[in-house]
This record gives sequence, structure tokens and C-alpha cells, in this order.
Amino acid sequence: MLRRLLPVLADLAVVVLFAAIGRSAHAHGDSVLGVLATAWPFLVGTVVGWVVAARTVTSAWRAELRLWPTGAIVWACTWGLGMALRGLTGGGLAPSFLLVAALVLAGMLAAWRVIVRLALHPGVLHQD
Repeated sequence: MLRRLLPVLADLAVVVLFAAIGRSAHAHGDSVLGVLATAWPFLVGTVVGWVVAARTVTSAWRAELRLWPTGAIVWACTWGLGMALRGLTGGGLAPSFLLVAALVLAGMLAAWRVIVRLALHPGVLHQD
């Protein structure tokens, strides 16, 4: 069971790191509550992404390190639902933020998967 939770926890940690970096870059402070207040819409999106992946990708739990489809589903839900919830709760949705957040989240959610896959299975990237 813990093995199945580790990828979810890794994605959630990435989202918290994303929020912390964003807050720091814009001098909004780095309190834990502040970071969580910024991160919560995206954390909800991440959890929903994992639920969607688990229900639509028959091997989501065996393919948690794959960029496609599991990583893409998690990213799309993290970004899409995160932005929707952020907008509905009065958070800013500047076009530049939408683009930067999409790219940074995609990169960060992909990076840990690539690193872990390479560490566990050298050469595995050539199999996708």
C-alpha cells in the first residue's frame, strides 16, 4: 500500500514546492500556512488527477512513473482544476501565470518521474 502512495505523495510534495517557490519569488513570505493557502487548489487537483488516472488507466498503479498517460493526467488535473479553484476563490489568473504555472508544474511533475525511472531502470526512457 505504501508503495502505491509514494507517487501520490511525491506529486503532492511537488505542488507544495511549486507554491513555496512562487510565494518566495513574489515576496509573499514562506510561512507553512501561507504556502498551503497557495497550494490547496492545486493539491485538490492533484488528488483528483490520481483518482481519474486510477479509474481510467488500467495500469495506473503499475505505470505511476510513466509520463504518459498517468503523469499527463495528473498534470492536467493539477493545473486545470487548480486554476479553476484558484479563480473561483479570488486568486489571480493572469495569462502569464497560467502559462508559467502550466510549464513549471509539467516540468516538476515530470522531473521526479524521469529521475526515479532512470535510477530504478537505466535505459527505460527508450521504452516509451
